[in-house]
Amino acid sequence: MRIERVADSAAAAARGAALFAACAARAIEERGQFVVALSGGSTPRALHACLVSDEWRPRVDWPYVEFCWGDERAVPPDDPQSNFGMARDTLLEPLEIAGERIHRMRGEAADLAAAAADYAAELARVTGTPAQAPPVLDLILLGMGPDAHTASLFPETAALQVSDRWVVANRVPVLDMTRLTITFPVIHAARSVVVLVSGAEKASALSTVLTGPRDPDRFPAQRLADAGGTVIWLADEAAHAGLA
Repeated sequence: MRIERVADSAAAAARGAALFAACAARAIEERGQFVVALSGGSTPRALHACLVSDEWRPRVDWPYVEFCWGDERAVPPDDPQSNFGMARDTLLEPLEIAGERIHRMRGEAADLAAAAADYAAELARVTGTPAQAPPVLDLILLGMGPDAHTASLFPETAALQVSDRWVVANRVPVLDMTRLTITFPVIHAARSVVVLVSGAEKASALSTVLTGPRDPDRFPAQRLADAGGTVIWLADEAAHAGLA
């Protein structure tokens, strides 16, 4: 695990695009496809803008990329809060990605537990991983909230204790909502994880996660240190300010 400090969110996006392209090239050369889990929130928008730009678009063999998600809100795909909807508008449609390579979480489902089980099966199919083992993704893109949550793995929520399911419906009382999310076994199984952290409001959480006493129930992102693959934190100057 390593942290890279960059000047601002634009620099983080450019570095994230470089890491994305490198992971894609390696995966496609070695396995014939690149399976990536996208993140939601506002931070990935700048990364998506880089990836669809004239500079970065030609550097990825897009027909060999399989798009998955790390989490999703319990909303329809056209809702402004949908993680899928944001990626569709800023990345998938500009790149003209074929529908069969887009594997979204069904946040609009009436039965979110069943939707979680279905998505775990879909990840197993796409990655070619046995259903009883965590699916192995080539890259998981993550963010981190000021409360140190990542994906939709929030402090003191039930999903933090799950070790035998790969996608769950996680009730988040502080938000009074339920979200679909991959679990930590999936994150820990990934070949690479990139965490984009931007803004002064994340500085305290980043410092606690990377250098504070270990308490992953309160600060879930601390569990990224347990990953088996490469974990790279991309933090802009404002978010990095709390670190020496």
